[in-house]
Amino acid sequence: MSTATIDKAPETPEARRTGPRGEVTLARVLHSEWIKLRTLRSTFYTLIAGMVALIGFGALFCAVTANRWPHMSPHERADFEPALTSLRGFFLAQLAVGVLGVLMITGEYATGMIRASLSAVPRRLPVLWAKAGLYAAVTWVVMTAGALIAFLVGQALLSSRHIGTSLSDPGVTRMVLGAGLYLTVVGLLGVAIGALVRNTAGGIATVFGLLLVLPVLAEALPTSWADHINKYLPSNAGQSLISLHQDATSLAPWTGFLVFCLYAAVALAGAAVLLKRRDA
Repeated sequence: MSTATIDKAPETPEARRTGPRGEVTLARVLHSEWIKLRTLRSTFYTLIAGMVALIGFGALFCAVTANRWPHMSPHERADFEPALTSLRGFFLAQLAVGVLGVLMITGEYATGMIRASLSAVPRRLPVLWAKAGLYAAVTWVVMTAGALIAFLVGQALLSSRHIGTSLSDPGVTRMVLGAGLYLTVVGLLGVAIGALVRNTAGGIATVFGLLLVLPVLAEALPTSWADHINKYLPSNAGQSLISLHQDATSLAPWTGFLVFCLYAAVALAGAAVLLKRRDA
């Protein structure tokens, strides 16, 4: 009696990279999350809103400044930063980015899809890493492009008064790229808080509270306290990367950005711990 043999097709590089059929790999989880992200209308509309805020408000502030320039006082002219003025829209853009970051997680909890996601990926953590990493990459690309457009449009408007600047000037490139990096970390913070809170309204309120309300409340502190505390608050620390000049009450640009990244890292670590321990 002879034994039939079946020749196996040679394993392709793609098969080796993605693993055996049925095996959960990070590449497959990323692909799944990418499908979710690009097929949701909220993703498109929210990112567009962030781009419009970043570019539109930057152009508006530059146009108003150019119009008012002959009537501005010497003190106002001395404090004027052309690069920062063209990037002012980041303040509103961070709201859109933070909201979408929260929705990356809480949207699935609201619909119950998170159970299917975690059932398909029993180790759970790859789902969180894929969501955070993918959203960070998309946010960085979109918002960095938006910051560059906002800068170029703003400087074109300011050039009518010969008060603009260029990317080759000291610190300007860092500010433009820093706007994209800051908004990227805002998005990561939103994802982490969404995973911690698991509720859309609560997650959005927490993000807004950390980025917008907390600095305002800290201003009520005695000056001797505020000077030492305010610069370490999440948004204040991160926004030092977008400022051309730092004073004694603010952190150095990259130091402040590192502090902001640590906030996001701690939040993501807490989200990972709770994701492993809590039921879906």
